[in-house]
Amino acid sequence: MATDSELLVPLPAGSLFRPADLSRLAFETTRDLVPVSLLTAHRRADEAIRFGMGVSARGFNIFASGPSMARLPSALHRLLTDMPSEGKALSDWVYVNNFVEPHRPAALALPPGRGVPLHRSMRRLIEDLRATLPALFDSEDYQRRRTAIDESFRAKTQAVFEALGKKAASLGVAIVRTPMGFTVTPMDKGEIVEPDAFSKWPEAKKEEVRHAISVIEAEMEQSLQAIPRLQKERGEAVKALDHETANFAIGQEIDELRPAFSDLPQVIEYLEAVRADLTQHVQLFLTQPEGGSPERLDAMQLGHPLERYDINVIVSNQPDGHSPVVEELNPTVGNLLGRVEHISFQGALVTNFRMIKAGALHRANGGTIVIDAGSLLTEPFAWPALKRVLTRQEIVIEDLAHIVGFGSTAMLEPKPIPLNLKVVLFGERWIYYALARLDPEFRKHFKVLADFEDELDRSPESEAFMARLIGGIASDANLRPLDRGGVEATLERVARLTDDSTKLSLLVEHIEDLITEADRVAADSHQELIRRKDIESAIAAQRHRAARLEERSRDMILRNLAMIASDGARIGQVNGLSVIDLAGHSFGRPSRITARVAPGGGKIVDIEREVELGGPLHSKGVLILSGFITGRYAQDVPMSLQGSLVFEQSYGGVEGDSASVAELCALLSALASTPLRQDIGITGSVNQHGDVQPIGGVNEKIEGFFDICAARGLTGRQGVLIPASNVQHLMLRQDVVQACAEGRFSIYPMKNVDQALSLLTGMKAGERDPDGHYPPGCVNACVVDRLARFAAARKALAASQGR
Repeated sequence: MATDSELLVPLPAGSLFRPADLSRLAFETTRDLVPVSLLTAHRRADEAIRFGMGVSARGFNIFASGPSMARLPSALHRLLTDMPSEGKALSDWVYVNNFVEPHRPAALALPPGRGVPLHRSMRRLIEDLRATLPALFDSEDYQRRRTAIDESFRAKTQAVFEALGKKAASLGVAIVRTPMGFTVTPMDKGEIVEPDAFSKWPEAKKEEVRHAISVIEAEMEQSLQAIPRLQKERGEAVKALDHETANFAIGQEIDELRPAFSDLPQVIEYLEAVRADLTQHVQLFLTQPEGGSPERLDAMQLGHPLERYDINVIVSNQPDGHSPVVEELNPTVGNLLGRVEHISFQGALVTNFRMIKAGALHRANGGTIVIDAGSLLTEPFAWPALKRVLTRQEIVIEDLAHIVGFGSTAMLEPKPIPLNLKVVLFGERWIYYALARLDPEFRKHFKVLADFEDELDRSPESEAFMARLIGGIASDANLRPLDRGGVEATLERVARLTDDSTKLSLLVEHIEDLITEADRVAADSHQELIRRKDIESAIAAQRHRAARLEERSRDMILRNLAMIASDGARIGQVNGLSVIDLAGHSFGRPSRITARVAPGGGKIVDIEREVELGGPLHSKGVLILSGFITGRYAQDVPMSLQGSLVFEQSYGGVEGDSASVAELCALLSALASTPLRQDIGITGSVNQHGDVQPIGGVNEKIEGFFDICAARGLTGRQGVLIPASNVQHLMLRQDVVQACAEGRFSIYPMKNVDQALSLLTGMKAGERDPDGHYPPGCVNACVVDRLARFAAARKALAASQGR
């Protein structure tokens, strides 16, 4: 392996921070810039959404994935609203009473803008009939015809009894009406005979009278049986009169209404059903309600008998309106599919078609619905309900109590409404991949992935784009405009947020939050523009608010409660660098890593793992160290090493492999009995060949160690070793850059572990000669010699135990 140790020099200050370059953009403040859409930077997602919206086949719904700070809902809403409507006809949807099966309300699809006029027309119809019908039934013509029917009934009834009375008189008996009904009694010379007098009559005459009474009673029974038939005839005549009278008024009103909806067959069919039901229930208009005349009560209030003729408009669209884009923030089953509400009436829960409420799917029908996937998955039964809708291609209102089997009240069964929309779910990427892996039906319903970018390649063109975007964000939020320096400072912060000087973050929420805070700083200074110093003050304030734990951690090091050396040299000890991320606030913290070695069976003990504080990635890194040592130093003889590694004063979990270079250096230092510099912090991952690999959080790690050294006093020898591949990520604070420019602090890029050993030990790492030997006095030679002594000691021990 080539060491390149002689070439390891500090990075120049220009490599530690990449300033913004707006030289290609002429402006003084963001007022001079033309705003741009954020979607321009999301070309991949934009193309995917346009493709998904353009495909009418089933299943081509869209899942928009991206980080939560990217403000996907607003970006999606803007894109979908600006997208032209193609191939989707909008409809107004109304529920009406099903007069045959009231528990199954009928749904009518109307052209957009026709639902509300139908609703108003039906209300006017009912109000007109409430005035017309009572007046018509009180009219002289109706009363005359009704009186004629009643007189005819009375005449027929009287004729029957008169004929029977004459026959009874001819037989010497009389028909008498009593409180208990009709009775037949003896009569003599036109006078009713009392029972005492009748008992004195001769037996033959009494028998004759008794026979006459039985004959008349029999005929009277037959006559009385004819009375219900006459009453029925009277009722039918009255009903026919009422029907004729009502049909005249009802037909006239409905015939006046029909032309307005003559182009809608389903409405005409409904009006005919209304005509028939009104005629059958005309008494609803004639009955005097409690508390006053019919006009005093709203006919369409809940519980009124006439509400059966109302129209429940659940969706109303504009005739020339754009396809709706509905965002459902609370995707419960009821909010998505709609619900049927109930009211308490006489101790029971009752409902009807007027209490059907639209869901978000109804309102979005003919357009697009946007749903937060995370919220959808956390709402009970909402995700399965949405899949059922997409499978059936119709919206069926479901009651949650019945879904779980707890429903006991009678339920309406509203007619399902055909589904004609696009569903756009949005959420973080892990949700998409989890659904794709765990739910076999997910890819069936969501075949289009719109993956939004987290970041943008940094170039003069992209910086100019971001400058316009920043100006648009400030304008949309009614904030002060930024001058050129303010825009540059914002761009530099945007690059720092990506942990990469070659990228720019597209997380709009972070950008707007920063500009908003800087606007407040500018306001406090009575400035009309947001300048660089305002942005920098806002950044400092953000860090200060979240830095309590960072400051306490640094204070413990400075008070030697957490032992971290920043000068001198120690064998088997090195300052590894780690990052702590707490609620979005990240800071670097040095950790003392130590190693001890002794003769043994070739095992390196990871103490963190032994006590279950080390994660799998950290344990993997330690096993890689074993592979490196075996591959480099034990090619000809077995490894005779017992080593141990530990993060000193670590009382929490340790995860990741970014300390594996530091651990390897500590281990080799212990083997070579060569001290390592304590004024150098080190971070980096290593592979089995000794190559140093990139890690995350490089800026925070450097700044964390710098803060400790600066607090103790910079000596000019302190610095940090980082992977060479991480140099492109450097966007360091200006105090760190200035200290490096002045030679008071250094940052070294390393490509392999030998370069790290050379810098930390002050000795050459050494390379094998053609015979496979290292030069005497180099680090690797010292390691080989120590391992050879361990092997000899182990062999001697084994020999002595064998005797």
